[in-house]
Amino acid sequence: MPRTNVVTKLTVQAVTPDLWPALEDLFGKWGASNGCWCMYWRLGGAYRGRREENKRALRNIVSSGFPPGLLAFHGKLAVGWCQLTPRAAIPWLDHMRWFQRVDALPVWSISCFFVRRSHRRQRVMTHLIFAALKAAKRAGAAALEAYPIDTDVPNSTSNTFTGTASTFRRAGFKEVARRAPARPIMRHDLKAIRVVEFHSAALPLPRGRD
Repeated sequence: MPRTNVVTKLTVQAVTPDLWPALEDLFGKWGASNGCWCMYWRLGGAYRGRREENKRALRNIVSSGFPPGLLAFHGKLAVGWCQLTPRAAIPWLDHMRWFQRVDALPVWSISCFFVRRSHRRQRVMTHLIFAALKAAKRAGAAALEAYPIDTDVPNSTSNTFTGTASTFRRAGFKEVARRAPARPIMRHDLKAIRVVEFHSAALPLPRGRD
């Protein structure tokens, strides 16, 4: 019987050079999704067929000292990733009509997730979203955007690497635009969030699907 709605005790850390081996292990030999190494929102379709180049590109970004995302750990095992950056760092969003900018606010973006197969449907995405809110707030972002799939829309894609609208909604995100039936832009205003120490293991989480 599959495990669902399990609250796993996790810690979340920004991806620094010393954590590259953990990220590499999480993405595995396939490089996350079809060898993308989380370069899709930076390169668009040009990521295809260049698995090793994508890996080197992501490693160079990590080595630059500006963390491109967050890792969730269960003990010492990396079990989940989300890309968290200023929106300007992932220019392919502006190439897609659905996700062109809503306004001129210099938002940050949480643009994709990858969860280890053994830990799916165990709240990993939710933990990462709450950690991303704190990290973006600390970095001075006015708001955090997301580009999830609305799985309540008939015939929506099952490829939910950008997250699901219901999960972001439970985390306090509001829809600010929808230019395609199942592809909302969602945003969380960070100005009112009080930055507190994040203890994911103690966080009461609502029931859901991620």
